[in-house]
Amino acid sequence: MLKHLSKEAEETPLGSQSPPAKRSCPDLQEKQTGRVKKTRPVPQVPWNPKVDLCWHALVRGASDECEPEWCNSEDPLFILYTSGSTGKPKGVLHTISGYMLYTATTFKLVFDHQPDDVYWCTADIGWITGHSYITYGPLANGATSVLFEGLPTYPDVSRMWEIVDKYHVSKFYTAPTAIRLLMKYGKEPVHKYKRESLKVLGTVGEPINPEAWQWYYNVVGEKRCPIVDTFWQTETGGHVLTPLPAATPMKPGSATFPFFGVVPAILNESGEELEGPSEGYLVFKQPWPGVMRTVYGNKQRFETVYFKKFPGYYVTGDGCRRDEDGYYWITGRIDDMLNVSGHLLSTAEVESALVEHEAVAEAAVVGRPHPVKGESLYCFVTLTDGLTFNRTLEADLKRQVREKIGAIATPDFIQNAPGLPKTRSGKIMRRVLRKIACDERDLGDISTLADSSVVDQLFQNRCCPNV
Repeated sequence: MLKHLSKEAEETPLGSQSPPAKRSCPDLQEKQTGRVKKTRPVPQVPWNPKVDLCWHALVRGASDECEPEWCNSEDPLFILYTSGSTGKPKGVLHTISGYMLYTATTFKLVFDHQPDDVYWCTADIGWITGHSYITYGPLANGATSVLFEGLPTYPDVSRMWEIVDKYHVSKFYTAPTAIRLLMKYGKEPVHKYKRESLKVLGTVGEPINPEAWQWYYNVVGEKRCPIVDTFWQTETGGHVLTPLPAATPMKPGSATFPFFGVVPAILNESGEELEGPSEGYLVFKQPWPGVMRTVYGNKQRFETVYFKKFPGYYVTGDGCRRDEDGYYWITGRIDDMLNVSGHLLSTAEVESALVEHEAVAEAAVVGRPHPVKGESLYCFVTLTDGLTFNRTLEADLKRQVREKIGAIATPDFIQNAPGLPKTRSGKIMRRVLRKIACDERDLGDISTLADSSVVDQLFQNRCCPNV
């Protein structure tokens, strides 16, 4: 059962709207008594009768019955292009049986789905989170889902919690980006609503910093809702590292342990498996049902990207740390490891140190070439609502990073960033930030950016325009 929330898409008689442009679909110009969900005003699009067909005319003669198409288990189900956060997008191909089995199973177990649950994932259906955990996984389990169309801050910053109360949402799944955004506005917007129906909270899309995890757990969940911090990728099809609610002891910021059938390993630069507490490249040693089958139209790229660096392993492209208790901590993309004066630094670690400051709502760190150190730290910070960036704050932030990590991690540049370049799925496009830090205007493919205007603003605000 789907509960669709959209104030814009209302059922309205066609005849009640203003007439469309003369060159739009002629069928829409006829007065009809039927009702249809549509946007307003009627789209005014050029009409070419030689090639264009009107939806309303076509469906009049369509049958109400649609026979299913019988497929083999390994027939392609869909092709989904990765966001391109680190390079050229890849067409990830998933097949029918394994993908659907894996999304159904992970949804059931990771969210502890029960028949009376109301589930809400805030992702965009067009991305892998929406595919796996709005469409296939929940529907395969017959779950009652809330579909949301809009922004978490409109018409006010309490929007999400209003919906939770209105529809008695029990399982809630969102991105650290959204959590950090709402953290900017404090506890009051959350406390306007009871949220008593919530049972499980989930995060997806990128590693969640411990400060955001604590706010999510303490303020939103009131210390009674377990958090499932899920690590997975477009390529994996579903969760591969994740807690199980109320079964896995939680550690803020850790994706904890592998899902059933998933066998992770941590490798060093030489491809040697590391045992016990260690940090290196996260790989997987055997396949699972939901893993991608190929890169569409480019099998060679599939083999090169995911298997060439460490033959015999699936290479995630992410760095990882395993602690003394065997918990896995994602440290960020391998591309986001910086070599500063011979010291290897995780940008995620520096970002976490910045976000610990009460003035910072979100941070992103990239490397910028340095003639002596090799790479320098260029930091973008988004401030808590109502605060102003100044030299005093900049000095405080540099001191905080130095104290938390060490002198070698002291940022060289800190830039005020009212917004960060993100995909519609909420991932920060760090390759774009690297271009901005170096004042390189050729950004490559940015078609997946949710709001490209932030890029121009960041170029204008560069803290070293003449370097």
